[in-house]
Amino acid sequence: MPTRQSDKMRCSFGAYLPHRYRSFPTMPQVQTPLSGLTVANGETFAWGTRTYVMGIINVTPDSFSGDGLSSDVGAVVDQALRFHEQGADILDIGAESSRPGHQNVTLDEELARLIPALEAVAGTVELPISVDTYKAEVARRAVEVGAVIINDIWGLKAEPELAHVAADSGASLVLMHNQQGVQYHDLLPDIASSLQMSVNKAVESGVPQGNIIVDPGIGFGKTPDHNLEVLARLTELQRLCCPILVGSSRKSTIGMLLDLPADQRMEGTAATVTLAIAGGADIVRVHDVKEMVRVCRVTDAVVRGWRPQGWKTS
Repeated sequence: MPTRQSDKMRCSFGAYLPHRYRSFPTMPQVQTPLSGLTVANGETFAWGTRTYVMGIINVTPDSFSGDGLSSDVGAVVDQALRFHEQGADILDIGAESSRPGHQNVTLDEELARLIPALEAVAGTVELPISVDTYKAEVARRAVEVGAVIINDIWGLKAEPELAHVAADSGASLVLMHNQQGVQYHDLLPDIASSLQMSVNKAVESGVPQGNIIVDPGIGFGKTPDHNLEVLARLTELQRLCCPILVGSSRKSTIGMLLDLPADQRMEGTAATVTLAIAGGADIVRVHDVKEMVRVCRVTDAVVRGWRPQGWKTS
């Protein structure tokens, strides 16, 4: 792996952006297993150049957003191809619902749902694949058939051995904040402290710091007001010196604000995606890929100074 910048340099957000954009946060360009991989439009993945869009593929019958595909491998591949065409950079495939009141699935059931679908997508779509699981054995099998990111909604609290899977495979690791209950002393410092413990656990298990992505966990162990506060104070997570992923798509807080069901929360999601990018998000995890890609491009033009190829200044 190429020599990385010092911690001080890596935490100097926006250091390589045009001067007029430096008041906005962004991730420095560090080398990770994702660096160099092909993402949307044949571009090469490079942290900090723009916001990356992660398309959600639920191989479940009980997704909160109503878009679960159960175990229909053909439908999963079709959705992956559609997301690719619409501009997704990463595909996040999960086989166990995390919605409130969901039924836990057994290891065997999760594997039976996930592995055929993930393997089929990996053989068809040339995009990085993330596996949404907190189970170490599921993660191990997923990276064997093509996943390059492990997305753990429990931040190693459920199965700490999952960190060894990431370390041994070289996969990137998303550590999400989650907890039982909604009690906090000070919301963002508490979230940052919890995530730092997860990061430390991963590093102690052999995962390079540069392979770790953090997620504040909107909708998990938080009240609706907490979720809004996370978006308002997202910049405080920059102290962790990790890329930030935000998954606010179609969440119930949006539904409560607008009195809308999950499949009618696109505009509300767009607002949260814009706020997340302005607050330092490097990846946004979404259901409505085509629309959120457009939201990201316009927001990136303001926040990061991104411009499309062929852009004319006059």
